[in-house]
Amino acid sequence: MSRPVGRPTRGTTAPNRLRRVDRFIAARFGPLLRSAEDPLVVDLGYGEHPVTTVELYRRLCAVRPDVRVVGLEIDPARVALAAASAEPPGLTFARGGFELAGLRPVLARAMNVLRQYDESDVDSAWAAMVGALAADGAVVEGTCDEPGRLASWICLDRDGPQTLTFAARLSTLDGPAVFAERLPKALIHHNVPGHPVHDLLRALDSAWAAAAPYASFGVRQRWLRAVRLVKDAGWPVADTRRLGELTVPWDAVRTSS
Repeated sequence: MSRPVGRPTRGTTAPNRLRRVDRFIAARFGPLLRSAEDPLVVDLGYGEHPVTTVELYRRLCAVRPDVRVVGLEIDPARVALAAASAEPPGLTFARGGFELAGLRPVLARAMNVLRQYDESDVDSAWAAMVGALAADGAVVEGTCDEPGRLASWICLDRDGPQTLTFAARLSTLDGPAVFAERLPKALIHHNVPGHPVHDLLRALDSAWAAAAPYASFGVRQRWLRAVRLVKDAGWPVADTRRLGELTVPWDAVRTSS
């Protein structure tokens, strides 16, 4: 029997902690959601309270008004508690794990779920989630801190992982080195010399230091300069309109061990 799927309590006192990943999902996968015959989205392992599932539903309604979001938890008590927040048919809750309860969503989000598992469990969990997707579907899997100031996530489809994204609330960012604490499970144990994710974090941290003079123009300008320096150093940073975010292809951080 697999271990329960869940995540640390999000609580009702800290809304919007997944706002950054929700915005990314809406921007990156908006076209996919708008073109889907069945606009079904799964939020896997929403935790003790369904706050962030409700927030995801609200945001995606602006992309596709008839979207259906299903929050999944393995604990039936959590599913029962979440029922009070349901808004059927658009927002519902059910019991389920990495198999996504037999649903065929076009998108699935799993934040702070795999952090509770061993790294050896990652590939099978990814395979189960991706295998449950509708054609051309995608999974967003990653980790964030409790206040939602730092996050990182991986986008996957049936061809495997495609991108890694870091996102931060710039007003509270001391430096990019803190992303090391919130790497996805597939990478967190590889943040050591000789591994590409370690090299990327070092490059970003060095660029942040080099961009210190731009802080006089505000933290946003410092971030933009740091990202530019990382790109100039040869890292294949994807263009983004969202400040405090950096995305690279998975191949740039893929580890062989």
